[in-house]
Amino acid sequence: MSAMSSLRMPQSLAKRLGVDTGEAVLNYELLQEQAGALGRQGERMEKALAKLRDSDAAGRGAALREAADAVWCFFVQREVMGLRDRAAVIAQYAIPREVLNRIGAR
Repeated sequence: MSAMSSLRMPQSLAKRLGVDTGEAVLNYELLQEQAGALGRQGERMEKALAKLRDSDAAGRGAALREAADAVWCFFVQREVMGLRDRAAVIAQYAIPREVLNRIGAR
């Protein structure tokens, strides 16, 4: 038995601490990608909501469709990550009722 093998962490402790070799790394990378996708979708939603706020009567319909699509995609991305509370998001981003009605959110 070499000195290196005696320093190895017991496998039962490694599993309990989540120190799996490939699985932990993969899970970490997946979480990073989900967080990045959520951030990009959040930016898209913010831009669409700003465009809706700045729209005039002539461009309101297109801006409303774009905002509704962006908000719906953001909600779906959050739900995929297990984040289901929409109330805080609605309040934080001041999502207008007309957008929520368009996507069927309550």
